Amino acid sequence: MSLVVAIDGPSGSGKSSVSRAVARRLALAYLDTGAMYRAATWWCLSEGVDLADVAAVADEVRRLPLVMGLDPVRPSVHVAGVDVAGPIRETWVSEQVSALSTNLAVRAELVARQRDLVATERTGGFSSGRGVVAEGRDITTVVAPDAEVRVLLTANAAARLARRALEVHGAADEAAVAATRDQVLRRDARDATVVEFQRPAEGVELVDSSDLDLPQTVEAVLDVVARLTGRRA
Repeated sequence: MSLVVAIDGPSGSGKSSVSRAVARRLALAYLDTGAMYRAATWWCLSEGVDLADVAAVADEVRRLPLVMGLDPVRPSVHVAGVDVAGPIRETWVSEQVSALSTNLAVRAELVARQRDLVATERTGGFSSGRGVVAEGRDITTVVAPDAEVRVLLTANAAARLARRALEVHGAADEAAVAATRDQVLRRDARDATVVEFQRPAEGVELVDSSDLDLPQTVEAVLDVVARLTGRRA
């Protein structure tokens, strides 16, 4: 039986690592919708598009030659045949991605693509119709509001900043956290102007990972899946 697991959350909540692990455990495809916004940002910057020109950015994103690889073991992101999985995580992209994620026309275009990918994974595709774990900001409410499992994965600010600092700088000391603070909190604040991802909508399960490590958080989400669907890893 196909299964869609929708996971939303703020930066540093652990949703990407958790979603990939859950997808592996359940033999599902994995869709990182945040990577799609990053890829669109990388493309627009590479093409010299002024990100302040809302209409021009939207037009460029409609032409975006993006291919998402949905294997949770080796997820991939290609734009115009170029592997951009590494470059889209670089600071010069991270600092600009909110310009696209808050562009409503861009959101409409990428949400349409995300819905198509989720629909494909329900009936075929990477996981032969078994389903997909999709994660981002508005998956539980906009992209896949009919998902069998909807989870808002959150954590307190201290935990989120420490995780992102470790990911970006390889350390979670005071200096690394300070260098990460503005990027994380500013992006969350900007994205919150166009989508709600800090409080669970009706029917969405809340998982707080503040005091959990990665394996514990994965198990917490898998417990939600088992309780709601009877499907166990």
